[in-house]
Amino acid sequence: MKYNKLQLLINDAGIGKQTLTMKPYAGVTLKKITKAESENYVFADIEISTTAKPGTIHFTAGNRDITFELKQRRAGRGTQFAQGVTSKDFIYLIMPDRFSNGDPTNDVIPGYKDTVVDRRNPSAHHGGDIQGVINHLGYIKELGLTTVWMCPVTENDMPWKDEPGGAISGYHGYWITNHYKIDKRYGGEAAYKKLSDELHRNGMKLIQDAVYNHVGIEHFLYRDMPCKDMFNYWPDYTGSNHREEALFDAHRNKQDEKLMLDGWFTPHLPDVNLRNPYMAKFMIQNHLWCTEEFGVDGWRVDTYKYCYEPFLNDINNALLQEYPKLTVFGEAWCNSVVGSAYFTRNNMQVPFKHNLQGVTDFPMQGAMLASVNQGFGWTDGTGKLYSTLAQDILYKDPNYNCIFLDNHDMDRYTTMIGGDMQKYKIGFALLLTQRGIPQMYYGTELAMQNDSVKGDGKKRNDFPGGFSRDLANKFEAVYRTTPENEAFEYVKALANFRKTSSAIHSGNLMQYVPKDGIYVYFRYDAKQTVMVVVNSNDKPSDIKPATYKDRIGSFTKGNLVGSRESIALTGPFSIPAKTAWVMELK
Repeated sequence: MKYNKLQLLINDAGIGKQTLTMKPYAGVTLKKITKAESENYVFADIEISTTAKPGTIHFTAGNRDITFELKQRRAGRGTQFAQGVTSKDFIYLIMPDRFSNGDPTNDVIPGYKDTVVDRRNPSAHHGGDIQGVINHLGYIKELGLTTVWMCPVTENDMPWKDEPGGAISGYHGYWITNHYKIDKRYGGEAAYKKLSDELHRNGMKLIQDAVYNHVGIEHFLYRDMPCKDMFNYWPDYTGSNHREEALFDAHRNKQDEKLMLDGWFTPHLPDVNLRNPYMAKFMIQNHLWCTEEFGVDGWRVDTYKYCYEPFLNDINNALLQEYPKLTVFGEAWCNSVVGSAYFTRNNMQVPFKHNLQGVTDFPMQGAMLASVNQGFGWTDGTGKLYSTLAQDILYKDPNYNCIFLDNHDMDRYTTMIGGDMQKYKIGFALLLTQRGIPQMYYGTELAMQNDSVKGDGKKRNDFPGGFSRDLANKFEAVYRTTPENEAFEYVKALANFRKTSSAIHSGNLMQYVPKDGIYVYFRYDAKQTVMVVVNSNDKPSDIKPATYKDRIGSFTKGNLVGSRESIALTGPFSIPAKTAWVMELK
């Protein structure tokens, strides 16, 4: 690998009291040994030359033999894995514990600190796993999806913890306790490699979810710290202020900035000190290793905005140097377009210049939701979407942003729109034709809703049919209700049209100022033009093609996607109330 100066963290009881040596190995040089503050750790820096062959490196410490495997590289870098995820793709976000239980034998793992599996409790493990995802790749592909992003599958060996919504288990995956293990409840490393292989065999891609900012309080590095400053310490528990503005505000102060970056997320999630060079190397090397070991195509980084900023650029550089096509997008839950753009490659004069390709675009999510839920206004409804997109001038390339209608941290989209199928279709018309990389949360294709209860568990409800005692298997059309099939078929039609649409993949976006409740935009390139018309009014509205003559040009009709109907563009036409039309112009 280009990253050939490796730092090994060796953990064994009392090893710091011993003298560590490395047996000769052709092409590998031991450069430095550093004893940690804890006597149970030693850092060994090695350099691997291009002549080194796969095999086992042996270290000795007293009478101990410690081995490290030097592996053959995975074939197909940039073509079979590390391909990157782009605006040609459509991402399916899955919480594996809630999707499908493909292997009931791994539901309870003896020795883990949490052995509760109870589908009646929204805060407990439910038994879903990676094999359950593998079992339904045909369903995912049929929908027109190209990429699977699962919430973290890294080991979360944590007991139940109290949060504001009540006691909760680590079923969601964001309480990592060992970065080099895949949770056995999901099937472990073998199941994860199998999923990666099956995705790639089907021409699909894999995104892994990363967490740099914090770890679970049971993580071995926190329970026995190699160095005391590998985590951000406060005399009393101190939470983050969650205000990203504290990092770029022209009037900012150091106290607010420190609270933002070093404050803990919750009392059971120790905040990682990414200024510490040993911790920084640990994180960088782990994510390089995961990319190669599991054939990852892209990374989504949780709580990105809370991390020490120079480290973020360093890990992005390391990943892209080794895997130039790899995609990284960060979760930056920001209050403004300025905030979102700050954490990416941008066109602004700001105190720190980030090199991240894209973010999870929360301003865009809010604008699309406003477009379906609010009446038309200057800054409301589609007016908000128009003004949000107008601010794309702040981004170097907004096409790398991940756009979405809902995710695992908010109410389901169908709940937010009150179950209205007309609104549902408008939202998906926007999601699948706008700039950026679209992401859909599992079950949203069936218009799944959530109960209004305290905590996140009900927003992460089980996929009906993914578990053995489910009364209806919604993976199959025969078990779906009429509204569920209507939702499924609408998403499927748009997604599969999008799959081959060059205009949407890489074309230009041109939007027109919304007027009288009508919002129109075009996606176009030299091969194709797609026209999207949104009528947010409570009554049918007339559209005059002449208004958009600079884009319609000589086209005479628009074929409605998902329908056999064509709309004549030679004169005014009427669009029904509360409707979005996606038309390929001919």
